[in-house]
Amino acid sequence: MIDPITLAVVQAGLQQVCDEMDLTFSRAAFSPVIAEADDRSDGIYSAEDGSLIAQGSKGLPVFVGVMQFSTRTLIQRIADGETAAPEPGDIYIVNDPYLGGTHLMDVRFAMPVWRAGRIFCWLSNTGHWPDTGGAVPGGFSASAISAEQEGLRLPPVKLFKKGELDREIWQIICSNIRVSEQRIGDVKAQASALLVGAERLAGLMDRYGDDTVTEAISHMRDLARKQMQAMIGLIPPGTYTAKAIIDSDGVVDQPLEIALSVERQGDRLVFDFAGSSGPCMGPMNSVRATTYSSVYLAMRHIFPDVPISAGAFDPLELRNIEGTFLDAAYPRPVSGCAAEVSQRIAEAVFAALVQAIPDRVTAAPAGTSGNFGLGGYDPATGAGYVMYQISGGGYGGFAGGDGISNGCSTIGISKAPPVEIMEQKFPVLYRRYALHEGSGGAGKYRGGFGLDYEIELLRGDARASFVMDHGRVGPQGVLGGGDGAMNRVQVVRNGEEWVPPHLSKAQDITLKPGDRVRVQTPGGGGYGPVNERDPALIEEDIRLGRYSTEQIAKLWPKGQAGDN
Repeated sequence: MIDPITLAVVQAGLQQVCDEMDLTFSRAAFSPVIAEADDRSDGIYSAEDGSLIAQGSKGLPVFVGVMQFSTRTLIQRIADGETAAPEPGDIYIVNDPYLGGTHLMDVRFAMPVWRAGRIFCWLSNTGHWPDTGGAVPGGFSASAISAEQEGLRLPPVKLFKKGELDREIWQIICSNIRVSEQRIGDVKAQASALLVGAERLAGLMDRYGDDTVTEAISHMRDLARKQMQAMIGLIPPGTYTAKAIIDSDGVVDQPLEIALSVERQGDRLVFDFAGSSGPCMGPMNSVRATTYSSVYLAMRHIFPDVPISAGAFDPLELRNIEGTFLDAAYPRPVSGCAAEVSQRIAEAVFAALVQAIPDRVTAAPAGTSGNFGLGGYDPATGAGYVMYQISGGGYGGFAGGDGISNGCSTIGISKAPPVEIMEQKFPVLYRRYALHEGSGGAGKYRGGFGLDYEIELLRGDARASFVMDHGRVGPQGVLGGGDGAMNRVQVVRNGEEWVPPHLSKAQDITLKPGDRVRVQTPGGGGYGPVNERDPALIEEDIRLGRYSTEQIAKLWPKGQAGDN
């Protein structure tokens, strides 16, 4: 029986292995979206069933469940003879959303770790590539109606064989993506992260022994399951319902609805999505792996002290996603699933469980990654480019205070790349980069503020695309709080302002030098009754210019603020 001290040391060691992989990946990557925005994740997975053993603390939570599903699928395909069996030095590549993934831009690598001639575990990571082909630069095709329009789809294949890059497969990839000459930097960074992880893991196992590490992993899963069950015990028995709205699918201008009921059954939680909208024509479908992972990450937000391990997911059950847009099958387009639909799922979980445990759950956060793709030719460099901009938004108010302003998205720790880096690499100028003042929802504790930025194209012609959300309704306020402000997109071409018909989604918008794009991301929802806000906090917000007096009068009507 492993002793508690050794267990804690091994657990911390496995976490450190993943953290070093994350750090290696970001430091070595070429693309700003990985190197600066940290849109990536690394983890260790079981050789038997692909279940999660450990993940980097700075990796995207949405990838927690996704890489578990994709690793499991890879193991099964190898067993079934559909994918070539691994040898030492092999690294597989896969981005197929329907095989345990997200969207095509999230490219996953997987490498077996060998001990004494057998596979002990798998190391896997995911990085967001700026482009994987498809109809529009950046891959976020707002009006795609099939997977083929979104980009190159790769089943699990060996990109590295016995440590060497397979040039033929690499040439196929390069022939189907934009700015392909730049991707080798990301590929080498992604592979290097796995090699560093394998080296660090070997050192840990050499020190403590394979049997001890194996026993520790088993205990870690069991303890994570018990801790999640203990947290579930804090939820009063009952059923809690909520809804979340997606603006549209980008093709049909009608909202999509996520209907959710959460029921505590003993030490388990059942998430029932019966009544949610059916499969949609546009790219806002979610694949099964992303839907499951969205629930997992929501629970991670609510109970952050539960260790990241497959055991934490065991007490969580999902029902009735079949036949809805939350269980997409080929060829349904899915580019918006990881960045947008996942956050609406999390929002529904928050809105349901805040009724049961209000001291642990916030009002709705901004809930959109603000996906903005810009592609074109820069005459100054004589080369094409693909720019991908993500952006933060306001967090919801909570029992302890106001929400954070310009926080990262619900699905991870990814942040907007620095303005200076973007202006160096792409022919753009940021005319504005500020808080979206007045966007926080009213309440006893207001929501945080979103981001307000404006980009001007300096040189050459370009095409812009958007896949965002919360343009139709703002993030939900809870327990008497008001909704946060909605997402807004404005394009100025030849001096004339244009707003996308789908509000938050559009593609192939042609831009010329001097044209500008302005994006205002949502603020978080308000928490608690509006009339219970401290008047001193309202005055402070006015003094600092966070709200105008007109906005204050509307959100906190005169005669209500402080009257309780």
